[in-house]
Amino acid sequence: MISGIGLDIVELQRIKKVAERQSKFVERILTPFEKEAYEQLSDKRRIEYLAGRFAAKEAFAKAFGTGIGEQLSFLDIQVENDEKGKPFISKPRQNGVHLSITHSAEYAAAQVIIEN
Repeated sequence: MISGIGLDIVELQRIKKVAERQSKFVERILTPFEKEAYEQLSDKRRIEYLAGRFAAKEAFAKAFGTGIGEQLSFLDIQVENDEKGKPFISKPRQNGVHLSITHSAEYAAAQVIIEN
């Protein structure tokens, strides 16, 4: 049974501007594991990765029912990729969580479905 659905979309340029303006933005959004992968990417791909992770974490928080805030932070949520490259939520819960991330030239979007 589905217990939550979350969807989020962000503008790549907005994420780029915030990351350039706020030196701690990346550390506030990405876990150490995610940051390690982020640092291996080209500048263009870094923004897509950061925006995609931002959208995925927002979508998870919406599906979880709390949003980002007092009960759940960006760093409580970790997104990894399986051996084929498919993204998945590994923290705070993996079982029953379905994630899809997409990018266009201007946007990154993510959808999360949580099953019980």
